[in-house]
Amino acid sequence: MNYAHVFHAGNFADVFKHALLARILIYLNRKDAPYRVIDTHAGEGAYDLSREEVERTGEWRDGIGRLAGLDRASDAGQLLAPYLDIVGACDDEGRPLVYPGSPVIAQKLTRKTDRLVFCEKHPAAFAALKARFARDRRVKTLDLDGWTALGAFAPPPERRGLVLVDPPYEARDEFSRLAKSFAAAHAKWSTGVYALWYPVKDARDADGLWKAVRASGAKSALRLEFAVAPPGAPGLARTGLVVVNPPFVLEAEAHVLLPALVRLLEREAGAGACAIETFGG
Repeated sequence: MNYAHVFHAGNFADVFKHALLARILIYLNRKDAPYRVIDTHAGEGAYDLSREEVERTGEWRDGIGRLAGLDRASDAGQLLAPYLDIVGACDDEGRPLVYPGSPVIAQKLTRKTDRLVFCEKHPAAFAALKARFARDRRVKTLDLDGWTALGAFAPPPERRGLVLVDPPYEARDEFSRLAKSFAAAHAKWSTGVYALWYPVKDARDADGLWKAVRASGAKSALRLEFAVAPPGAPGLARTGLVVVNPPFVLEAEAHVLLPALVRLLEREAGAGACAIETFGG
């Protein structure tokens, strides 16, 4: 219960994750049928970047703060536009007043007929989450363990939708828990889109998750990794997202987005990298 995402809000990993989340939701909107978004570790929903906790780390400066240099007319700029429109106006330092977490991004991009379930177990984060979405009847906020939620809400009544799983990875067994929980949910709902976020601290953990997804019976999956510094760099420098049943356009969009984000967010010229791997489809 010690983890608080506010310290990391708007960092490079958030930019990577949230830009891709926006692209997935935009694709789901192509069909008229309603869908459901299930966010298993929702956090506060959004973060005031003027807070003392944010200033203590300043991680946003090397994340969302660097996107002021983006050419909005470029191919990558156009793909990032829906995400950046939700982020909103920034000050002279490139800092938005409020950085939107995945719940706000999902709220803004879904339609009146879609439904959203946000789960959070940290007491303070849940209180903020519940207050933020209290007036949106499409949204259900639950003081519920994310792993329990993953099993409880699959499949949703709509039979279409997205499950976002981005736990804090405080526990050593979190990768294996993610792999097992995903496999159980997928066995019940094989057609849903699953976005499984992870930090790359030990490449063996990330490889193990990918192997577990391949062994789950999933028909298709996309593995995206994004680094702002070489292996061995201090702190978190690499992150990844496994998307099961990815939108058919997502791989092509990633080939445009990720190199552009590397150029904007790498800690020094030539230090960043990205990787894209897929199966099925």
